[in-house]
Amino acid sequence: MSDSATGAPVQGDGDGTRAVRAGLPEPVKYEPTLPGPVFAAHFHLPGEPTGPYTYGRDENPTWTHLEHAIGELEAPGQDGVETLVFASGMAAISSVLFSQLRAGDTVVLPNDGYQVLPLVRAQLEAYGIEVRTAPTGGDAQLDVLDGAKLLWIESPSNPGLDVCDIRRLAEAAHARGALVAVDNTLATPLGQRPLELGADFAVASGTKQLTGHGDVLLGYVVGRDAEAMAAVRRWRKVVGAIPGPMEAWLAHRSIATLHLRVERQCATALTVAEALRERPEVTGLRYPGLPEDPAHKVAARQMHRYGCVVSFTLPTRARADGFLDALRLVDDATSFGGVRSTAERRGRWGGDAVPEGFIRLSVGAEDPEDLVADVLRALDESAR
Repeated sequence: MSDSATGAPVQGDGDGTRAVRAGLPEPVKYEPTLPGPVFAAHFHLPGEPTGPYTYGRDENPTWTHLEHAIGELEAPGQDGVETLVFASGMAAISSVLFSQLRAGDTVVLPNDGYQVLPLVRAQLEAYGIEVRTAPTGGDAQLDVLDGAKLLWIESPSNPGLDVCDIRRLAEAAHARGALVAVDNTLATPLGQRPLELGADFAVASGTKQLTGHGDVLLGYVVGRDAEAMAAVRRWRKVVGAIPGPMEAWLAHRSIATLHLRVERQCATALTVAEALRERPEVTGLRYPGLPEDPAHKVAARQMHRYGCVVSFTLPTRARADGFLDALRLVDDATSFGGVRSTAERRGRWGGDAVPEGFIRLSVGAEDPEDLVADVLRALDESAR
């Protein structure tokens, strides 16, 4: 996954060891272990442009280190895997869809995925691309695969937390000649590795738990097919959907604590879910780590960790708003995966097919006892 020009290979198989050392360059005496961001629009370029860095829209040394770090997490030990970073998760998603599809092609999307996907669907259809949709749960996308050029999977889905059998879907899609992309944002590469499950692309918003501090917009695409990734790279160049060097450096720095954050957040998310299932006013509780969750059996086969997000529904919109207002350790904010817990009533955006009282709770790194106490207290207060 690396060479002397781009980074030292990670020594050790543990997720923590890999995270703290991923993407670091070969050590050079008196040089920093993680070089600072390189701010450059252009580089010295005498003669023919044969080197790796020519112009700031195409490549940057800070991106290179980050791309190797992400690649070592998403596809450890796999050769021939390429990673490209983008300015946001949607930039990464768009790069795959619009670089791989042409007028007359068919794509299969989840109908319960990220709320921007309906906008993406409208744009795809405007370009003459047929869009079919099906739910994530129950591997329902299998039923609409015939003739598709690309299958887009989001597992676990956001915000409903349904899970599909990625390996089964990938095998079925490949048998029909379709490529497979998996949005791995909610799971992170420490939760599951789509390429190991047969996907052609792993795509994610690095804005969320990968960087984990709510201060960086970032996206990435990891792929094993050289021709397909060349098209993704060309799309990035054409639209200029590139991250700044400072954002890339912050992301790489943050990855060093990914294992610690994920371990804490996933463990606490399970504790919160277990507390919520005892509350009579809570319905539709979803967390793939709960043994009774409808997705648990499939998730347990393909996920190493179950994520930091818990979803549930309160009886009314007013009750949900009252609950959010009563929270003291949880910010009422969108997005997820940060070290500070957040929650929101997803219906306020209008893009998700969820009840008015539906809550998406992103569990942070607070002490579990404090967070559970805050959630239960807020439920009590909102009932008054």
